[in-house]
Amino acid sequence: MSLTVSVDQLRVGMFVHLDLSWMSHPFARSSFQVENAEQIRTIQGLGLKTVRWDPSRSQLAGPAASPGAAPTGSPAGSSAPAPVVDAPAPPTAVATEPAPTASATAILLAANPATTSAPAQTAPEAPPSLAAEAQQRRAQLQSQRAAAELCQSQYAEAGEAWRAAFDKARSDPQTSRKETEALAKAMLEKMLVEGETCIRVLNASSGDRATAHAMNVSVIAMLVGRVMALDAALLADLGTGALLHDVGKLDVPERLRQLDDAMSITERKLYASHVEQGLLHAQRMGLGEVPRQIIAQHHEQSDGSGFPRQLKGEQIALAARIVALVNRFDNLCNPPVLSRAMTPHEALSLMFSQQRARWDAGVLQAFIRMMGVYPAGSVVQLSDERFALVMRVNATRPLKPEVLVYDPRVPRDEALHLLLDREPGLSIRRSIRAAQLPDAARTYLAPKSRLAYYFEPGAAIAPAEDDGGH
Repeated sequence: MSLTVSVDQLRVGMFVHLDLSWMSHPFARSSFQVENAEQIRTIQGLGLKTVRWDPSRSQLAGPAASPGAAPTGSPAGSSAPAPVVDAPAPPTAVATEPAPTASATAILLAANPATTSAPAQTAPEAPPSLAAEAQQRRAQLQSQRAAAELCQSQYAEAGEAWRAAFDKARSDPQTSRKETEALAKAMLEKMLVEGETCIRVLNASSGDRATAHAMNVSVIAMLVGRVMALDAALLADLGTGALLHDVGKLDVPERLRQLDDAMSITERKLYASHVEQGLLHAQRMGLGEVPRQIIAQHHEQSDGSGFPRQLKGEQIALAARIVALVNRFDNLCNPPVLSRAMTPHEALSLMFSQQRARWDAGVLQAFIRMMGVYPAGSVVQLSDERFALVMRVNATRPLKPEVLVYDPRVPRDEALHLLLDREPGLSIRRSIRAAQLPDAARTYLAPKSRLAYYFEPGAAIAPAEDDGGH
């Protein structure tokens, strides 16, 4: 049950719901527990007069009712929202209710009957009740689903904002620039609000490849820049340029907007002209230097094999080197003809083993660290022979991603993701194509035909107890 409270009565420990667009505030989520006074001041600066809060999910310090505990408490019977100090949860309930969160390993073991078969009388302590195990599992599933749904909705909202801004590039270029810069800044604020950031695979928006491509390139490019410790101003410019890197394709016939080996020389020239056309749009928009460099150089390559100017190495701006690499990766994974698509692992392996000279070494290293050796969306076989789908990767543990494991004993919608960094001795043995999966495993894992990537705070399922050296 949620109640309404004045923003002047907010207190640390309250679990609040901000009824605003995700991009209208700097927090990673629209519902969260207030952790400090700075967050209260930020909420008060959003222009809201009241917010919703949930007493059952709040952890308020101090007695349930003490005069003067809240700076602006309202007396009983007043017309103002009830003071926060009158929250209905007794102090004893708050003190005794929290329990340690079980690791993903413990939950998966609890779900396996083989792990609970020892006679109760031989154990030093009674095992947890089946009801407690089931409740714990439901809580983990709820958290897992909520994180996925939140990430998907944020991606959709950002994609809609990009489309709205991009569609104004011709008719209202100045507004298009302002809205694109605002979108890049909003995404950046979400990336910087948490200590760790994971990258997650999502369901791509159907029928709008341009939006999905712009979102993929901008999200991954900004995450790579974050790994490289670029400053906030450069990251914001990097995001703006990545979102607009293909703006020149507005002036290219639709059938020529994707490079194809079957193109004639004339058609290739028309395709390549989107760089020059993009610079004209950038001038009309009034874009800054870094976004202009990205538009001008996002097809240049470090060995001089790119276009239009065959620049080499540091002749190419750093932000453009990042976007060029990410742009190539997404085009390999999400080509116009899906039958030509590479898996994320195949695309990364090709770029590393056969095309390494084309990319800046530092950028490639940061890219692999961010995406992992087995990027989200990869179909893999684990060291215990089970098949799995990589769901998300944490840059601090790139070899130990979070995976959905094929287990015919557990319905897919009840399957808990496995965090490999919590599973000693278990690792990824190899990457495979979806077509190599047995039919039942392919239906269960449901690999995406088109890949969309977005970011979220790290440790959304359960906090890591020990990196294990990874």
